[in-house]
Amino acid sequence: MDYLKKYINMYWKKYIVVFIFLTAEATCDLLQPTIMSKIIDKGVGGKDINYVLKLGGLMLLITGIGAISAVVRNIISSNVSQKFGRELRFDLFKKIQSFSFDNVDKFHGASLMTRLTSDVTQVQNFAHGMMRIFIKAPILCIGSIVMASLINPSMSLILIGVVPIVAALIFINMKFSYPFFIKVQKALDKVNGVMREYLAGIRLVKAFNRFSFEIERFEGVNGELAEASTKGMRVMSILNPSITLTVNIGIVLVLWFGGIKVNVGNMKVGQIIAFINYMTQILFSLMMLSHVFTMFIRAKASAERIGEVFSEESSLMIKESPVNLERALGTVDFEEVYFSYDDNGKPVLKDITFHCEAGETIGIIGSTGSGKSSLVNLIPRFYDVTSGTVKVDGIDVRDMDIKSLREIIAIVPQKTTLFSGSILDNIRWGDKNATIDEVKRVAKVSKAHEFISSFPEGYDTILGQGGVNLSGGQKQRLSIARALVRKPKILILDDCTSAVDVTTESDIRKEMKSYLKDITCILIAQRITSVMSADRIIVLDNGVIIAMGSHEELMNSCDVYKDIFYSQIGKRVM
Repeated sequence: MDYLKKYINMYWKKYIVVFIFLTAEATCDLLQPTIMSKIIDKGVGGKDINYVLKLGGLMLLITGIGAISAVVRNIISSNVSQKFGRELRFDLFKKIQSFSFDNVDKFHGASLMTRLTSDVTQVQNFAHGMMRIFIKAPILCIGSIVMASLINPSMSLILIGVVPIVAALIFINMKFSYPFFIKVQKALDKVNGVMREYLAGIRLVKAFNRFSFEIERFEGVNGELAEASTKGMRVMSILNPSITLTVNIGIVLVLWFGGIKVNVGNMKVGQIIAFINYMTQILFSLMMLSHVFTMFIRAKASAERIGEVFSEESSLMIKESPVNLERALGTVDFEEVYFSYDDNGKPVLKDITFHCEAGETIGIIGSTGSGKSSLVNLIPRFYDVTSGTVKVDGIDVRDMDIKSLREIIAIVPQKTTLFSGSILDNIRWGDKNATIDEVKRVAKVSKAHEFISSFPEGYDTILGQGGVNLSGGQKQRLSIARALVRKPKILILDDCTSAVDVTTESDIRKEMKSYLKDITCILIAQRITSVMSADRIIVLDNGVIIAMGSHEELMNSCDVYKDIFYSQIGKRVM
């Protein structure tokens, strides 16, 4: 958990300030029982009202100082803990953003969500608790023993005997309960995962009337979470009663032996009351400590899970002095590329070699699972090749600055993702500085302008989460406009017109043909009509390029391409 050193260096000075005010607060609490014993033994016992008023006023002053110290300490601790939580959450988010797809796949989205929210909150609560009670509790406990020893050394042995027993109880509790809270956080991961899947596919659930299945699935993971939490709390539930029992036995012993000493004249009544007060303070401090250790167990489990994210090295190795593209052309080269999602897994791509000139349109076609999307994911370096080289403008993408590389690339993925906000905001997501005229131009190219204009609020129409108030084809057209407004040098279209009718797709292709004059376009499609007009077409089969050429060349030389053509269009078209 070395990542915490950064925050310790940031906030240690404020911790010292909090420690000073906590010490003042605890000192005020410790002085009061002693003053009370003197009021009883000397003031009340001696019937000296002036002495009672004098020490009573002193108690009020000490109480006031303690209250002011507590208020200042609370303000500082709340401020520091909230800032700490904000910084930790922000740094964790930045770390997740630096991950490659490999890293994200390793942790899973639901687990990262839990670590970013619940786990950070647990650590933040512990940091707050440390400044509020973790420091105060030992001061109260040790201070009470010291003050009691000054009143009557022999009776203080009872207090000294109670503390090690309670410390042993806390240690045993930590040892046995810690594994349970690791399981609790993992069970919470599963709950979040099921909820995310359900919310993402809620329309499908309703369409297939699978409510009972989803309820059973959620009931299963929810039951696991409840069971893990119950087992953890069952262990924890033994601690507080055990501490209370131990301290109460100590109080009984104080009253028993104190009563004997009072009878023989070796001790005064006020001292007995002071001893009970100090024993109560010890009970209070030990209960606080047990609460903090409960927080510590949870925070430790969460901190380790957060640490796993911070210690995860991105699978994308970044060069110390990466190359920045000053003037990109948009050429793309694959040289003997092999790629596998798993180091020991079967290659998804095998010996991929081709060259794409700047401004050229390359179509990629093949059966489902042939590796089309995997191939284009290597260009913006979402994944690194297993072997071989992917180059942009003659430079290995592994030697390039990732930010500058991705700034010249725009992607329209298979799965369209839109964000809450207006249509204008969603298109400008590709370029936040785009003018309204530029937005309308790319919307016309993608054939989105017509349906956008039909809305009462036009480009200011607010979209629901994920664009729920649009059809699949409308979302795809907005996604194309978002990519085009970026003015990329390399445009990757990954089967992005699958939900668009054939006529509209044909119109989009015609508009894009004139728009993409200087843009390198790599087009993946299931429909052969989408790639027929490309300068060259790559035919992929089981991760291998089996043919490459124009439509006419492939019709004459590639049986697989001809089979796809005939199955979709029919022989009579020829």
